[in-house]
Amino acid sequence: MNEPLAERLRPKTLEDYVSQEHLVGANGALTQSIKHGLIPSMIFWGPPGTGKTTLANIIAAESGRPFYTLSAISSGVKDVRDVIEKAKQSGGLFTTKNPILFIDEIHRFSKSQQDSLLQAVEKGWITLIGATTENPSFEVISALLSRCQVYILNAFDKNDLETLLKRAIDKDELISKKNIKLKETSALLRLSGGDARKLLNIFELIISSYDDNDEIIVSDDLVLEKVQNNTVRYDKTGEQHYDIISAFIKSIRGSDPNGAVYWLARMIEGGEDLKFIARRLLISASEDIGNANPTALVIANNTFQAVSTIGYPESRIILSQCTTYLACSPKSNASYAAIKLAQQKVRETGDLSVPLEIRNAPTKLMKELGYGDNYKYAHNYENNFADQEFLPHEIKNTKFYQPGDNTREHAHREFLKQRWKGKYDY
Repeated sequence: MNEPLAERLRPKTLEDYVSQEHLVGANGALTQSIKHGLIPSMIFWGPPGTGKTTLANIIAAESGRPFYTLSAISSGVKDVRDVIEKAKQSGGLFTTKNPILFIDEIHRFSKSQQDSLLQAVEKGWITLIGATTENPSFEVISALLSRCQVYILNAFDKNDLETLLKRAIDKDELISKKNIKLKETSALLRLSGGDARKLLNIFELIISSYDDNDEIIVSDDLVLEKVQNNTVRYDKTGEQHYDIISAFIKSIRGSDPNGAVYWLARMIEGGEDLKFIARRLLISASEDIGNANPTALVIANNTFQAVSTIGYPESRIILSQCTTYLACSPKSNASYAAIKLAQQKVRETGDLSVPLEIRNAPTKLMKELGYGDNYKYAHNYENNFADQEFLPHEIKNTKFYQPGDNTREHAHREFLKQRWKGKYDY
C-alpha cells in the first residue's frame, strides 16, 4: 500500500469529518446546504491541511453530483473549457444535480482563466468549489467572487489533531497493527502548525522507521529527533510555508537585514509566490514600522506594484531592497496597538451613538433634529484646532493611540500634548 497515511484516513462522509464545526456541525452552513440539496458555488479559504479538498469530495458524494477536479498549477483555459463542456452535457440550469467543478489553489489561476469560469457559474452549468490558502479578496476576480459564497476553514486545534492521531492508531490498516503508545504529543502538534496532513505525514514518518513487532513510545524527544534527521525542503504548498514567512517577518521586526534577506532567499528558491511576499512586506511596513517611518509603507506598496508588473527574476532585487529597507527602519507598533485597543472597546461597548454635533446633516429634518449643531470647524480656529470631543459620550477621553519611542512619533507626542492639554496624558 503506497498511499500516505493522510490519504488513507481521508474521511468519506460528514460524520467522519474532523473539525470545522461551524461548517459541518449539525447546524453548520454546509450541512444545511447538503440536507436541502441547494449547493451554491463557493470558495474554501484556509491554511493548508484543513480539509478543503476533502470537503469538496464529500459534498459531491453526499449530494450525488458528478465531480470534476482541476489543479490551478497544471491546468489552463483549454482544460477549464473542456471540463465545462463535459459538465454541460451531464447537467444544466434546470436540474439541482448540476456537476461540481473543484479547482485546487484557485488563487493561482490568472484573470483570463478565472474569466473562463464566469458564464458556466452564472448559467448554472457547474457548481464551482475553489480552494485557496490566500485571501480571495485579493486573488479571485470580483466578478467570480460575487457569484460564490466564501467559507473560512480554521487550522485544526489540539483536540482535532489528537483525534486524528487516535484514529490513525485505531483504524488505519497499517498503523493499527503496530504497538504504539502516545506518551507525549506536544512536539507533534507544534510541528504540525494546525495542518492535519502535516501532522499525519510526520506521524507516519516516525512510525515507519520501526518494525511491526517493536514497541513504539511516541515522546517529544523522539519526534524532534526523527524530524531533524528527515528535514523537509521549503514547500510553498504548506510544509514550511508559515514557519519561513514567520521567520522572515520576525527578522524584519528585529531589525536584522541579514536574517530577513536569508529567509527571503529561502522563499524565492522554494518557488514562493512573489506577490505573497510583497503583501507580507506591506503588512510589516504598517504593523511593525508605522509612523516611525511612514515612507516604509510607500516603498512597500510600490514594491508590490513593481513585483506585480515585472515578475521573476528581476523582482527578487526589488523585494530585497524593500526587505533591507524595512529591516533598517525604526520600529513602532503604535498604530497596530491603537486599532487593537479600539476594536476591543467596540466589542465591549457595542454600537455607541455618534454625538449629534459631529453627525452629518444632509437633509432639513436632520438639521431640525440637531444633527451637526455646535460642531466646531477646526479651520475657523487658531492653529486650525478646536477643543471638541469626537468619541461617543460614554467613552469620552479614552486614549487609544500612544506614540512610540522614536523621532517621528516624539513629534506626534509633542503635537498632541499642545493640542489636548489636560485631556490626554501624552
